Amino acid sequence: MTPRDDSGSREPRRSRWSDLDRPPLNAAALRRALVREGGLWRELDVVQRTGSTNSGLVARAAGGGRGLGEGVVLVAEEQSAARGRLDRKWVAPARSGLFFSVSLRPGDAGVPMERWGWLPLLTGVAVATGLARAGGVDTALKWPNDVLVTVRGEERKAGGILAEAAGDGGVVVGVGVNVSLRAEELPVPTAGSLGLAGAVSTDRDPLLRAVLRGLEDWYGRWRAAGGDAGACGLQEAYAAGCATLGRVVRAELPGDRALVGEAVAVDGDGRLVLATEAGVQEPVGAGDIVHLRAAG
Repeated sequence: MTPRDDSGSREPRRSRWSDLDRPPLNAAALRRALVREGGLWRELDVVQRTGSTNSGLVARAAGGGRGLGEGVVLVAEEQSAARGRLDRKWVAPARSGLFFSVSLRPGDAGVPMERWGWLPLLTGVAVATGLARAGGVDTALKWPNDVLVTVRGEERKAGGILAEAAGDGGVVVGVGVNVSLRAEELPVPTAGSLGLAGAVSTDRDPLLRAVLRGLEDWYGRWRAAGGDAGACGLQEAYAAGCATLGRVVRAELPGDRALVGEAVAVDGDGRLVLATEAGVQEPVGAGDIVHLRAAG
């Protein structure tokens, strides 16, 4: 009988070393490096395959298993039902990227809920900084949740971030980053990966450590400031790395509405501010952003 993996699949189980260019993550070493007394990360698990790391933690927060506190990290070598924003599917070969989710509880530290919209942006800063430091690759952020790299002179999406409410007062933030994805494996022509962007390293262990350490640092600063992104430097850091600012964009809004304008700022609530042809500045808090052209 073919054994099931943790997703319930009856597919034949592949060797963890079936692709020598994509070695498995070292869960024990990651725990030693990241889980420490007084730190944010208190639990870290690596599973071979699951549907979605976000769905797994959200379900746990809803009352399944051991419950869910702050600082839990769930990493998957492969996801069979990964999701991005607007329920888009995220498809990637096993061990070709970083696929993980973390549990956060900003309300326990007194951060008002209206400031929680900064969590995807905060995570984006941590991801971009960590990948640049550990991978030696230039990255940029597309508001609100995409990680961009440059492949053969073209801007490509290499990663995405998804934040979801989890239980009573919790948030699960999921991250997916294409690390070693090859050109023939790209799901769409506009996708990219760190390897295709010329990263000096695609070793996922140091990449994940760098990202999670950066997330711990930025989350700690933001939480200590009561969620005030300006006071803790987050607003400035995000603006410095945001490829959307200074561009003419189209915001595809709920209700089949669209707004075109120059992205001029990210405000204190994490909203993208567009200067329209009508001469007004309109903040956008949710929607899909399409980069049209550079401003000016």
